[in-house]
Amino acid sequence: MDKDNTMTTTFNHTINISERKNIVISGVKKIDSFDNEEFLMETSMGYIIIKGNDLEIIKLDTYQGTVSIKGKLNSLNYMENVSKKEKEDGMFSKLFK
Repeated sequence: MDKDNTMTTTFNHTINISERKNIVISGVKKIDSFDNEEFLMETSMGYIIIKGNDLEIIKLDTYQGTVSIKGKLNSLNYMENVSKKEKEDGMFSKLFK
């Protein structure tokens, strides 16, 4: 019997928010950018932008694809068809306020 040695990684995507202070996201493929006011990450269900105050990563598990963030959560939005320009605009607009 031949065994296929390729590993297919599929992450289930869930979001758990506790008291608007803690958020745990699973199914995270990569974090494109983050600071204390905004996170942009790619999940198995698309890109997510999280906005808030005093945001910081508490736990990052790249093997499981989970991220834990604490701080005051103001918004969470899914984005469709995110282009490289839109990602860069988000980061540079903060630099030149």
